[in-house]
Amino acid sequence: MRKLYNNILETIGDTPIVKLNKITKDLPCDVYVKIESVNPGNSIKDRMAIKMVEEAEKSGRLKPGGTIVEGTSGNTGMGLALAAIVKGYKCIFTTTDKQSKEKVDILRAVGAEVIVCPTDVEPDDPRSYYSTARRISEETPNSVYINQYDNLANRQAHYESTGPEIWQQTEGKITHFVVGVGTGGTVSGTGRFLKDQNPAIQVLGIDTYGSVLKKYHETGIFDEKEIHSYITEGIGEDIIPLNIDFKIIDHFEKVTDKDGAIMTRRLAKEEGIFSGYSAGSAIAGVRQMKDRFKAGDMVVVIFHDHGSRYVGKLYNDDWMRDRKFLDEKPATVRALIEAKKMKEFITSSATDTIKEAFQKMKERGLSQLPVTHHNSVVGSISEQMLLDALIGGKVSTEAVGEVMGPPFPLVEWNDGISIVSKLINKDNTAVLVKDVSGRYHIITEYDLIEALA
Repeated sequence: MRKLYNNILETIGDTPIVKLNKITKDLPCDVYVKIESVNPGNSIKDRMAIKMVEEAEKSGRLKPGGTIVEGTSGNTGMGLALAAIVKGYKCIFTTTDKQSKEKVDILRAVGAEVIVCPTDVEPDDPRSYYSTARRISEETPNSVYINQYDNLANRQAHYESTGPEIWQQTEGKITHFVVGVGTGGTVSGTGRFLKDQNPAIQVLGIDTYGSVLKKYHETGIFDEKEIHSYITEGIGEDIIPLNIDFKIIDHFEKVTDKDGAIMTRRLAKEEGIFSGYSAGSAIAGVRQMKDRFKAGDMVVVIFHDHGSRYVGKLYNDDWMRDRKFLDEKPATVRALIEAKKMKEFITSSATDTIKEAFQKMKERGLSQLPVTHHNSVVGSISEQMLLDALIGGKVSTEAVGEVMGPPFPLVEWNDGISIVSKLINKDNTAVLVKDVSGRYHIITEYDLIEALA
């Protein structure tokens, strides 16, 4: 192993292959993962980025002092930016607004200009990140549009590096190669090299719902009805890149956004591998394809990039909850309050009129309110109480304090949900709790149903 390198680009490649021991222990085969996040740009895209730059230099398209223009989900841009730093080029990248903020920030940190484009537009729309990159290249003197989708140096890079590494590291024992498919460079280049060594090796592509790749592979039909927004990053396409050699791929497996996100988090907690979104999708896909494997098989899966790209997304509990990706049921009062969408504590004053209290409930869509007086909770009211008061002869200008019921029961911050469920019934529709800073919160019957449903 070399001890000294002349520049950061020389450290690309020679990434480790690691066995999974827990998540796949019930499968008949052994599952190994190739950790591409140890590349200097933290992703497998470093391999093809330097290859595409070198080919552009050889062809004369990229000249000294030139500008590299590319549409990227982030990782290719990082690889290109590292090449540009070492070789003295400028970079302008377009990306989509579905990519994580971390990816955009990282690209800017290494000196690239980044333009964020809308996701939900057609590829040929002038606003798309594909079209914007082409336009910028046409308008920028001494620039080259790298176009990782159709630039065949992409898949050649993997034929020359990723494939040989896997073959040598597994001593030719690999039986299945699994990888998320986007531009198609990794699956096509690596897959072709492996099949050149052993045609029996199965190449399995991971796709996502909202992408056209699986159906196109199976039918040859580009079905626009397949295309819809999805959250998974780095895999799936709404175009057919020239880099994808569909003849190399034996099967495509689709994985949902949710399953990919949950599995990515499991990899960190159960295997100690802090990986990117597509890694979770790939392992979820492997588990879905378990019937394709048998005892003695060696499955090698590409883990494209590093988890640091997704800290604000799938590794963030609030982000996961907002997308209904967490199936966890809150076990404590604290967890329920933290998961509530509306955290504002709305009350009625004991001196408010019945009419004023009802108006406040109507505007906020509430059916009950705590009643306060001099900053203390002194009672409660509900729609039913107000109705009973008015039917009983009270007038709408009567003070709430004259018709209110007793305060809602008070529970502790760390009490279990079971305590709340016992206190909430047809006669008592809410409970109150004080957090560690002394602020009140309310848990209603609706909150409890929403948390447990």
